[in-house]
Amino acid sequence: MNSPAAIRVTAIRVAELLAEGELMPVYVHVIDHPEARVLVDTGLTRLHPAVADMDPRLYPESYQELDTSSVDMVVNTHLHFDHCGGNHLFAGKPIYVQRRELEDARTQEDYTIPEWVDPPGIAYVPVEGEHDLLPGIRLLPAPGHTAGSQIVVIDAGEAPTVIAGDTAVWFGELDNPRTEGQQLVRSLNPGTVWLTHTHTSWRPGSTEPE
Repeated sequence: MNSPAAIRVTAIRVAELLAEGELMPVYVHVIDHPEARVLVDTGLTRLHPAVADMDPRLYPESYQELDTSSVDMVVNTHLHFDHCGGNHLFAGKPIYVQRRELEDARTQEDYTIPEWVDPPGIAYVPVEGEHDLLPGIRLLPAPGHTAGSQIVVIDAGEAPTVIAGDTAVWFGELDNPRTEGQQLVRSLNPGTVWLTHTHTSWRPGSTEPE
């Protein structure tokens, strides 16, 4: 098993959205693993009329600092527009997504922004259930936010680290888990859980900053 120091997670804010009158951050997460650099979700990098009511605010400099050429593979926790809006930047690189999620995004109306799901050159790797991505890193299906949502579990150190996407949108959903995905996250007894729309990571007993 890899040591905690050998696998590092970095949260990068790439955008903000207006939700119920308040700005909500959009983070992507970079996993630096000894064998590869993994990007979990791609945020959004462009504006679109379909989501103009959320007044997206983009931070293109974040992607410049990330250096997209350094990313070896991408994981989409799910394919809502604010999680796959940068997929076009990774044409030809493997993008791991649950097969159910990919099918739903391609067939259900008002699910996402279709052209952001299937830009030219995209190379999805559809996953069925649990999948070992790299030594110490696995993908687990986590239904709830969407039927095909998945989480990334890093098994390094005494307690796993989880990158959960929107399996929980705010800390209270992990403090009192209700969905199958939220209950799965808590059952793993994680030390740290990274979420897409919070500025800090959730830890057991933590409270969300005001």
